[in-house]
Amino acid sequence: METQHAPGSAGHVLSILRDLRPRTRSQLADLTGQARTTVSQRLDLLLDAGLIREAEHSAATRGRPSAAFEFDVEGNHALAVDLGANHATYAVTDFSGRVLADASDDVSIAEGPAVVMELVVSRLGELVSGAGIAPGSVRTAGVGLPGPVDHASGLPASPPIMPGWDGYDARGRISARIGCPVFVDNDANVMALGERAAAHPGVDDLLFVKLGTGIGAGIISGGRLLHGADGAAGDLGHAYSPAADGRPCRCGNRGCLETVAGGLAITQALQAEGLDVQTPRDVVESVRRGDLRAVRALRTAGRAIGDVLATCTALFNPAVVVLGGEIVAAGEPVLAGVRESVFARTLPLASRGLQITVAQAGSLGGVRGAAQLAIDGALSPGALEAILDHSLAS
Repeated sequence: METQHAPGSAGHVLSILRDLRPRTRSQLADLTGQARTTVSQRLDLLLDAGLIREAEHSAATRGRPSAAFEFDVEGNHALAVDLGANHATYAVTDFSGRVLADASDDVSIAEGPAVVMELVVSRLGELVSGAGIAPGSVRTAGVGLPGPVDHASGLPASPPIMPGWDGYDARGRISARIGCPVFVDNDANVMALGERAAAHPGVDDLLFVKLGTGIGAGIISGGRLLHGADGAAGDLGHAYSPAADGRPCRCGNRGCLETVAGGLAITQALQAEGLDVQTPRDVVESVRRGDLRAVRALRTAGRAIGDVLATCTALFNPAVVVLGGEIVAAGEPVLAGVRESVFARTLPLASRGLQITVAQAGSLGGVRGAAQLAIDGALSPGALEAILDHSLAS
């Protein structure tokens, strides 16, 4: 996705105003290097499109007060969807990313796109109506999917836990309903964006690890989300793990980390020990009840995850590693196991300032990240140009 606007363009002006500080024409002319008349033309375009507004209080200058302009975050809205293996969470946000309304359902992604997407578009419509906002103020939507997503097309790419979803156009399905651009990414990537916004806004190098039924990671480097050449960056669950001891994985390979440390694998291992657990949530509840078998299993899984993350730390050198997902709700056993392996297996130069912590964004972390994905996408050069062209045409 393009992120850089041409100097002096309407997008460049808007990118300056996105820090929520009102600025006058003169200030914007200085910041863009453009003449005041050019800046005025750009402001008129953005005003007509409803993306900015005149600030309530004029700027104090010598002589008469000057009009100042600001990004209209309250007048523009985004829809967000976070789909997991067994849940769907939805939200409406303003363009600052603030959640205005949200809802969630227990739904199996394995039911297929026809069932799941019908529920999604229906729930999004209900949220917009319930939030009391004008449908025309919805500019974009973002979706997180629990599997690999081709970055260029936004289509799921052979997702292991999503039968029937390979190549399915979720973006087109939602866009047809809301009439706006839609942006789709892997769920770990959107959770990385949500966690950074909620708890680590000043951190430019962050690794988010989602521990749920499977394992995935979102990588933020230099302040930007990394996708890799084919959008497969962060597929941590299918990295090789010595602890997996060559176990077959549903991806077709052997020895994947997910086979020993994913939520499904942990659940199955505890079932074999006689523990009455059916889902990763049951495992978490067993830990909370003090079951030593569950505590031991999660500590062992944490060590295996930490072994792989030690390599990631050596290669990527993040400032923060964040553990999220339903398994992390068990707390200390997983976190302790991860820290034990990472700090034992990395050089001090890479780990001396490293913070390993659990997610702070809570159950809305995914939709917050999906909203951020959508807002950034809608205001990127190509998409913004379409918004401005539509405004001129109308």
